[in-house]
Amino acid sequence: MAYSDYLAERIRQRLTNRYPIEEKKMMGGLIFMVNGKMCLGIDRDKNTGNDRLMVRVGKAREEALRLKKGSREMDFTGKVMRGFLFIDPEGFDTDKDLDFWVEKALEFNLEH
Repeated sequence: MAYSDYLAERIRQRLTNRYPIEEKKMMGGLIFMVNGKMCLGIDRDKNTGNDRLMVRVGKAREEALRLKKGSREMDFTGKVMRGFLFIDPEGFDTDKDLDFWVEKALEFNLEH
């Protein structure tokens, strides 16, 4: 499996009671769509074997949020994808940290 069922369930719990979501298997992982738009995703980093979160935050917020614990540029194809971030486990292991990233993704999603 290319992603963690446990992490997927943690995200589902934060989204399903608030918004209608659609889940799509793509890019080797699982993407959570809100309002028909990509919001969050999960996969497993092929280099480290660790789970990682993919968060769509928008270009305007990306630079500031990249300074947060566990956050880095999303370079899925070898080229940086502007407006998206990868979050490594140390950035989402606690419920508080995961809540933060889910909220940032939802803020962007609901504004655009």
